[in-house]
Amino acid sequence: MKTNSQDLMMLAANTIRCLAMDGVQKANSGHPGMPMGSADMATVLWLKFLKFNPANPQWANRDRFILSAGHGSMLLYSLIHLAGYDLPMSQLKEFRQWGSQTPGHPEYNHTPGVETTTGPLGQGFANGVGMAIAARHLAAVFNEPQFPIVDNFIYGIVSDGDIMEGIAAEAASLAGHLGLGNLIYLYDCNNITIEGSTSLTFSKEDVARRFKAYGWQTISVDGHNMDAVEKAIKKAKADKHRPSLIIAHTHIAQGSPNVRDSAQSHGAPLGAEEIRLTKKNLGFPEDADFYVPDAVYELFKKRAEELKKKSDDWNSLFKRYCAKFPEKANLWTIYHQCPAEKVLDNLHVEFDTEKSVATRASSGQALQALAPVVPNLVGGSADLAPSNVTFLKGYGSLSAQNFNARNIHFGIREHAMGGIMNGMALYGGIIPFGGTFLVFSDYMRPAIRLAALMRLKVIYVFTHDSIFLGEDGPTHQSVEHMASLRLIPGLSVIRPADAAETLEAWKSALRRQGPTAIILSRQGLPHLAKYGCSFPLMTSRGAYVLCGKDEPADCIIIATGSEVSTALDAHRILLEKGIKTRVVSFPSWDLFEEQTEDYKKEVLPDDMPVRLAVEAGRGMGWERYVGAHGGIHSVEKFGASAPPKVLGEKYGFTPQAVVERVEKLLNDFKKGGR
Repeated sequence: MKTNSQDLMMLAANTIRCLAMDGVQKANSGHPGMPMGSADMATVLWLKFLKFNPANPQWANRDRFILSAGHGSMLLYSLIHLAGYDLPMSQLKEFRQWGSQTPGHPEYNHTPGVETTTGPLGQGFANGVGMAIAARHLAAVFNEPQFPIVDNFIYGIVSDGDIMEGIAAEAASLAGHLGLGNLIYLYDCNNITIEGSTSLTFSKEDVARRFKAYGWQTISVDGHNMDAVEKAIKKAKADKHRPSLIIAHTHIAQGSPNVRDSAQSHGAPLGAEEIRLTKKNLGFPEDADFYVPDAVYELFKKRAEELKKKSDDWNSLFKRYCAKFPEKANLWTIYHQCPAEKVLDNLHVEFDTEKSVATRASSGQALQALAPVVPNLVGGSADLAPSNVTFLKGYGSLSAQNFNARNIHFGIREHAMGGIMNGMALYGGIIPFGGTFLVFSDYMRPAIRLAALMRLKVIYVFTHDSIFLGEDGPTHQSVEHMASLRLIPGLSVIRPADAAETLEAWKSALRRQGPTAIILSRQGLPHLAKYGCSFPLMTSRGAYVLCGKDEPADCIIIATGSEVSTALDAHRILLEKGIKTRVVSFPSWDLFEEQTEDYKKEVLPDDMPVRLAVEAGRGMGWERYVGAHGGIHSVEKFGASAPPKVLGEKYGFTPQAVVERVEKLLNDFKKGGR
């Protein structure tokens, strides 16, 4: 058995190759080529540089490793197993199987040592930028001379596919602008995608020059030369003012005698015979599956012992830090916990109830009030801060020269903003928020979906929420977006009706372990209190009765956001006609679904079957709440360019139009003999 250091490193890399082949073969599904090609540089990174503690996977000062090319998950699972995390060999043998800890693509909070969910290419790339921003911000807030309690790097392996994705370009541009010297990516440049050679689509681009233009340090190496990879990582770490892209030229399915450099190895098992030949080629037992030499286990065990000492040293440093800087130690605790209930319960904002106010403006007021009591609330906008009202006054603009600031200018990069926010939340200690127009949530949707999948506390501020944004016309008027966002499992969607509901929406978002989208108006909305409604503010319960609670009603009018005041105006007209209605403010479907059945029936009683849902967007989904005898007053086509008042008249969103719909529903119900 080979015993010198270099040979042991190669033995470890070849072990990873064999584990990847075996895992994919046993599952009869997966991607063996990428792990085989990346094994050498991954081995160098994990055994020579990456700082972690398998006994404490959440150690605050660990380095983060992102496998952005998540299809190569057997690479990561093999490393996690070898490194000593709680991932036994039995789990590698259950790759891609029901109930295993080794799903097809890495999943955050599912497998120890996995820092983010990846698979959709480019997302991990953006996550890493967010992690690097979070680390730099926390270092600026907490570090003191001789006490670098935040001192780590963000590493990742990215692929040809990652580099092609638009989100990676957006995120790379911002990373270079901010000078994120704590971000180092190893680019597995194997020139192969599913369809074949990258020359089919990617032949004229000079990636090194592109990233240099973004402000990155670029280093080109042979990805199978471990010494060269080690030198490249050292050089990357030495540059404190630029993120680094190490372009590692590799061969997909390295070690295979017949499918190396072939797209055939990208997304399919190699087959028993090719695996046998590859193991023979690598000097491994040909008939031994999931074989790990004792020397490789010992190598990783030794590294784990070294890293435990680093973790213990940090713990001692942090203990001394807490003793010397008790105020900062207390702040650290605040940063790494959910906002205290008493902080949120006691937070009150004085809104001017005498005039109509856009909920985007009310949200801005809420943010200013929250900023001093939730100090880890950090975020910004995709170049729309004045419109989204997301700028935290007095807290500066985050830049390469000022990472202590709390306002991030994401630029016109909505997709990257979403991915970066995920990375900030994943790093820990920060609650990120990001704003744009609701219509542009489409640009962010893949990142929003992953935030929901990972249950990350990120907050989206989506303004200009309907046709009522007016003259900008149908390109900017969100019609289908509420329905679309409500479809995402785990995403809380809240559309408040006035300033008070908006403040409660923010409180709900901060209490929630998961992402929240707060949907806000451009136009001014009256305060519900002006209608004389006496009610406990129950936005967090998703829906509640505004008026008509204490007596049977002929019809229930359900509304959200800007349409709630329209419903209340219609209620008054109907009352004058002798028609009793109940008005329900319904800001959030998902929050309502979390309530007890008794509460749901209290809001929407079975003995009040005539119901009308009123919302200036697609009506799909409201059927579940209006029932067989109800109706939906919605917008089922694109908007138009006109002043908001005109649009309300043309699209039927006036009190009188609602009155007419209620009367028709009641007449139809009576005709039905019910």
